[in-house]
Amino acid sequence: MTFFSKERDALVFRYNGETVRIEAWNKDSLRVRSVMVGEISDYSAALLEPDATQHKISISISNANDGRNAKIENGRITAECFVQPWGDALRISFKETDTGKVLLEEITNGGALAKRARYFKHISDNVYKLKVRFESKPDEKLFGMGQYQQERMNLKGCNLELAHRNSQASVPFLLSDNGYGFFWNNAAVGEVHFGLDTTEWVAEETNQMDYWITAGESPADIVYNYTGVTGRAPMMPEYGLGYWQCKLRYYNQEQVLDIAREYHKRNIKLDVIVIDYYHWPRCGDWRFDPEYFPNPKSMVEELKEMGIQCMVSIWPQVDIRSENFEEMKQQGLLVRSHSGVDVQMVFHGDNLFMDPTNPATRKYVWDKCKKNYYDLGIRTFWLDEAEPEFTGYDYENYQYHAGSVLKIGNIYPREYARAFYEGQKQLGQESVVNLIRCAWAGSQRYGALVWSGDIMSTWEDFRKQIVAGLQMGIAGIPWWTTDIGGFHGGDVRTEEFRELLIRWFQFGCYCPVMRMHGSRVPHEDIINKAGEVREVTGADNEIWSFGQEAYEIMKHFIEVRESMRDYSRSLMEEASSSGTPVIRALFYEFPQDEKAWTITDEYMYGPKILVAPVCHQGQVKRKVYLPAESSWEDSFSGEEYSGGQEIMVDAPLERIPVFNRKK
Repeated sequence: MTFFSKERDALVFRYNGETVRIEAWNKDSLRVRSVMVGEISDYSAALLEPDATQHKISISISNANDGRNAKIENGRITAECFVQPWGDALRISFKETDTGKVLLEEITNGGALAKRARYFKHISDNVYKLKVRFESKPDEKLFGMGQYQQERMNLKGCNLELAHRNSQASVPFLLSDNGYGFFWNNAAVGEVHFGLDTTEWVAEETNQMDYWITAGESPADIVYNYTGVTGRAPMMPEYGLGYWQCKLRYYNQEQVLDIAREYHKRNIKLDVIVIDYYHWPRCGDWRFDPEYFPNPKSMVEELKEMGIQCMVSIWPQVDIRSENFEEMKQQGLLVRSHSGVDVQMVFHGDNLFMDPTNPATRKYVWDKCKKNYYDLGIRTFWLDEAEPEFTGYDYENYQYHAGSVLKIGNIYPREYARAFYEGQKQLGQESVVNLIRCAWAGSQRYGALVWSGDIMSTWEDFRKQIVAGLQMGIAGIPWWTTDIGGFHGGDVRTEEFRELLIRWFQFGCYCPVMRMHGSRVPHEDIINKAGEVREVTGADNEIWSFGQEAYEIMKHFIEVRESMRDYSRSLMEEASSSGTPVIRALFYEFPQDEKAWTITDEYMYGPKILVAPVCHQGQVKRKVYLPAESSWEDSFSGEEYSGGQEIMVDAPLERIPVFNRKK
């Protein structure tokens, strides 16, 4: 019996209707695909075409043992294949080529248990529910996977939903301390379970199994390989390096200009001011409401004269009363519902979502935004609601142009970012950055700056954002930010919130983008001339809005951010060329330091600056671990410390512990 064959530099297994294809996919990496009945598809949810110059493969098929053994080597990684005698089930083991160390391997069939590492449960035609299971090392540490709202860095033992929600961005790439990276190249809604005994990946609807695995000497090698096959961010424009001012919401033109003028008058460098949602008449109109923005072109021009970029919010919702709704519905540019009333989100009206997986939709929406925003001089956009935020998240009820949401849904935020990025590039814009509330693998190559969603103004949520930003960087999304102070529940009248805001502001200084935002309490109702209730505006949210002490502290950290502009630019260049995160878990820079793999509340801002946010109420001291193999200088006192030790550091309200790496 012949189980294996070599086909176009790939190792192929066939038995009982299943086909498995393993092939080199860039340096030290392999792509593995499988189908149950039929042919392997060349479709890829996120992987780019490999560079043939980056790999040199070796394939061998043994004639011994009834031809049950074969292997394929590509640099540091080897896939050893063995057809198990009970049921002739294929098992794949991934190993380091030189040492034979096992990196990851599929589960065994268990002999008489007849388990399957790749389990296809038929749904209809060639659509299956898929489960893929691997052996798990109990002490293995796992990182990445995008943005989940939790304080845990090590994902071992976690059960994660492979789907997007407001403040959750599922990017299915993980980095293991065992020396490999694994990418689940499947945009289906599903789950992953990082158990002590097995790791199990689940896709609710799919046509084939598709994953990619790489080996690396360090976390940096692994992330470099991964971003090499999913894409890297373009270069961050200069205005991405400074301070951004935002709130829910600057609701009219004069308010926007008054705030910008005040920053300019105080000689505080402001790079971007943001006009939030419902500056439009209806969702889906994609234009300024003339009642509140009578001359937006002159507003944008005045802002530019002050050196300030104007960012505007875009929502993908289309209100059934929108001036564009009937045309978009007729042309099939909207997400479709399989059953029930065709309303996908209820907020200031009944809304459907535009469908960016349809190229015609991407063109239609961009053309509207070009005419109504870009032609006014606006060059950066806030792509909100990018999951998208279905009421109830009933994924099975919705259909995209590219397929059912269960099968393909996680690409939505990437295609949303793509619509604007490609439109801007076609008009000759060199540097593109657009703020967006969600991401999937490959979003980074479309200028996506992800922020962590509508989080609460609590200390717990603050701590979760530190983890979220680090995990996103590992998952290939280097541009990330958060609402400084949190989004919901920040009461500007309380000392408790002011303390939280200041500590969050200090953290924001050392994020990839420093951006103030939030729905501050108390709110003010807005009613238009027709008597219609519009979206509220929150309390003042500028740095002078919280008292003199807070003002002086926040002004100081804007100046710190400005002083780091050259350094921040170098980090953005590194992210663009190598996929390196801007903010990095300690183990990324210090993989030989075992303790560095366990730290969740410190990080590196680039290779030289260690940041230890103060993230507990009332805290004025904190412990800081200084990684081994370097010496460190306290940026405030100038005192030097050797690495490999934990120290207690003073942290009064005006100070965040920051250490400069000396060697």
